[in-house]
Amino acid sequence: MKPLARSMGVAALILTGFALVGTGLVTVTYTSTKDIIAEAQRAALEANLNQLVPADRYDNRVTEDRIDIVAPEWLGTDQPVAVYRARKEGQPVALFATPYAPDGYSGPIQLLIGVYADGTLAGVRVLQHKETPGLGDAIEERRSPWILAFAGKSLADPSPEKWKVKRDGGVFDQFTGATITPRAVVKATRRFLEYVQSHREQLFAPASAHPAGKS
Repeated sequence: MKPLARSMGVAALILTGFALVGTGLVTVTYTSTKDIIAEAQRAALEANLNQLVPADRYDNRVTEDRIDIVAPEWLGTDQPVAVYRARKEGQPVALFATPYAPDGYSGPIQLLIGVYADGTLAGVRVLQHKETPGLGDAIEERRSPWILAFAGKSLADPSPEKWKVKRDGGVFDQFTGATITPRAVVKATRRFLEYVQSHREQLFAPASAHPAGKS
């Protein structure tokens, strides 16, 4: 039995050694790549933001001028929503946020919405969704130009009661065979514009004011 016990002990030590080496390799890999990954994520986010507001319109590091807002009624989720602020020479230019349309046909739809300081939409894009291919996925820019119609709109154009799809008496097109999806996006965009209108001072406050929190 002693040789068996000795063999088992050796095997246990070898396995422990492999585990320690593996853990060390994972730690080293994570440490050496986390900054690269973070920079790639930042660059991807800035590229998305610049689709809505050209980079020459602002001079601050937008991804670093961020607050997190919790406002489920307005933003479609009970989780914090990131809001990024664009400024030029310290003056507000626009803000970007990633709220949700919670009532999509197949689940929540995450949006990227840009709003200029005067309350006009810079544009809307879809970040994530599970809508039906060939029907609801027409909210994607690569599938249809439908989402581009939001640029330039505001709560004054059209008026709030017209922020609906045409089937509901509004001005926005719906898709053939799929009304729920565009209806959800239109509603979520209008709600975000209303939130910006009623919380403008907080949202465009100087970065040093740190106005994040529940609203």
